[in-house]
Amino acid sequence: MTSATSAPFATRRLGNSDLHLTPIGFGAWAIGGGNWEFAWGSQDDNDSVAAIHRALDRGINWIDTAAVYGLGHSEEVVARAVRSSPQKPYIFTKCSRLGKPDGSIYGNLDPASLTAELHESLRRLGVDAIDLYQIHWPDPEGQLEEAWDTLARFQQQGKVRYIGVSNFNVEQMRRVQAIAPITSLQPPYSLLRRDIESEILPFCRENGIGVINYSPMVSGLLTGKMTAERVQKFPENDWRRRNQNFREPKLSRNLALAALLTEIGREHGVQAGVVAIAWTLRNQAVTAAIVGARRPEQVEGILPAATFRLSDAEAERIERWLAEHP
Repeated sequence: MTSATSAPFATRRLGNSDLHLTPIGFGAWAIGGGNWEFAWGSQDDNDSVAAIHRALDRGINWIDTAAVYGLGHSEEVVARAVRSSPQKPYIFTKCSRLGKPDGSIYGNLDPASLTAELHESLRRLGVDAIDLYQIHWPDPEGQLEEAWDTLARFQQQGKVRYIGVSNFNVEQMRRVQAIAPITSLQPPYSLLRRDIESEILPFCRENGIGVINYSPMVSGLLTGKMTAERVQKFPENDWRRRNQNFREPKLSRNLALAALLTEIGREHGVQAGVVAIAWTLRNQAVTAAIVGARRPEQVEGILPAATFRLSDAEAERIERWLAEHP
């Protein structure tokens, strides 16, 4: 896409690009379906399309997916939704993660592999150029420079408009930055994942690198809708069953944090997840947050995050709770 439909929300420019993003974007990880290592269980494609339509109709102007989500299926669903929508969002995708026949995932940054991946993503998405093309993980690390040079070449060829990185540390960003400018970083950032605050976010600010953080609601954990009973009933092919944040002793503490966010949100008529997202958007280095949804009603619940902002007093209340519950 060359431009996104005019958005009703205030937008922010992403890094060195001419992409102006709404504060939240549609994250397409969970809609990939259940046939791979990091699946969220099975998913109804019609629900996925309806969720994307709702987000676009309500003014969200960008979608973030990846070739590995459902081993190509998420990109196909995104394409189906965008094709049947009058809104034309920016489409971001990611490369370098490949699936084995058993659904397990491995990294490959070989230029020939990246070229094949790009062409497959262009085909699945049904676009001539991808708005933002990102290296999903710096793995294997020895191939970083060669891989980034390959993405820079894709940009020169007009097959991608901008190039970014995901899950990189400062040293890795420095290495690739010497070859070509980085438009954006996509890191995990939430009330439960704050390690990027000390070095990574300041580096991005100093270098004009946009930041679109993922999992601000920690994969549903801070939505206010999660319970220990619900976690127990996750299907076998839901990756969250293996995640420490969804297991004791962390689970009880995390659900207690979600209860605090619910309390704060109630005073404003918004859900806990909106408060969790708003907390990440307080950081000036963050351009916008990636927010996943699997059904239209979930989109409705998180849409207020595009405008809701925490007060200093509310942010301090959250910090106090975190300090008291390390």
